[in-house]
Amino acid sequence: MKRFFNILKRTGLVILTIILLYSAYAVATGRYYLFKAAWYNFANIDDYTIFANNTVPIGTPKPWKEAVKMNNIDYPDTLNGLLVNLGTVALLMVKNDSIVFEKYWLGYGDSTKSGSFSAAKSIASLLVRAAIHEGLIKSVYQPVGDFLPEFKIGEKAMVRIVDLLTMSSGSDWDESYMNPFSVTTELYYGPDVYNTATGVQIINRPGSLYKYKSGDSQLLGLVVEKATGKSLSAYASEKLWQPLGAEHPALWSTDHENGHEKAYCCFNSTVRDFARIGKLMLDSGKINGVPVIDSSYWRQSITPCKIPNEYGQPCTYYGYQWWIDPMHPAIFYARGILGQYIVVIPAQKTIIVRLGKQTGEQYNTVPEEVRYLIYWGLGGLR
Repeated sequence: MKRFFNILKRTGLVILTIILLYSAYAVATGRYYLFKAAWYNFANIDDYTIFANNTVPIGTPKPWKEAVKMNNIDYPDTLNGLLVNLGTVALLMVKNDSIVFEKYWLGYGDSTKSGSFSAAKSIASLLVRAAIHEGLIKSVYQPVGDFLPEFKIGEKAMVRIVDLLTMSSGSDWDESYMNPFSVTTELYYGPDVYNTATGVQIINRPGSLYKYKSGDSQLLGLVVEKATGKSLSAYASEKLWQPLGAEHPALWSTDHENGHEKAYCCFNSTVRDFARIGKLMLDSGKINGVPVIDSSYWRQSITPCKIPNEYGQPCTYYGYQWWIDPMHPAIFYARGILGQYIVVIPAQKTIIVRLGKQTGEQYNTVPEEVRYLIYWGLGGLR
């Protein structure tokens, strides 16, 4: 028993020492956000409640039609079991512009908001194109330095908007989620996403290496802000949320009160309103027949960029901030780290949205639950 208490005492001393060193480092470097990172430990789908947020206002709501036989479709036990095990909170299928299936778990409902995580990257991509459509950005080949002074000189001056869209900026960004000292943690919990995102160095020739980086997406958001003179939330309301007929105002989390939106993540909405982004992409970038993004940009968004990845293989699964299924290259999706998906299956005129707390194993870059959802949408899952 004495030995047990001695071990417990030593363990307690080690933990206390780590806490003191961690705290001393946070104070000495001015990185007070580390206390918040330690307290909350890991991201959750309701993190908008711990951050400041800008509202994305709605216009006139246009509720989805509900199919006459809503929920009267095949919903296999295998799919349900997987989704339950992965902490799914909402599942929606829209087919031919009508809701054919809708299910909620863990107290969620059709008006409950959930975080998007990196599915917001796909929304940011749409806003880039909207700004190009307005002539506020010349083209995807325009230098980032035309908008952000930090990219005007040196190797940064070579970075173009298209390099950010295709995650090929060549920056030294460290996409680490488990390391509390990583730049990604700083971007999520820190108070100044502008300085964090623009503080990168270029270590590879832009456009030569695909490597997933949230920093690239954050830079896209900053470019849109500079180009439009508006916050991302205001611009998203004008170009997306109002014309799409969203039913609920969204919340876009910011780095501090009245600060910059976290463009790479943190767009918070309902499952039905997330499906509207899928509807826009299903309709080739048009809302009620009116283009928000032109056909060329829409096509590039969902076409593999083919830029070599870290293994020297052409990237066959990522376009302009949209994921593509290599096994079904006509199917594309927005994707968040905890299993936030907006899956678009054009051949079936189908949109599937899943919101949840976990994601499964990946197979050929596609999470297993996405593969299940795709087969479900194609009518091949039994």
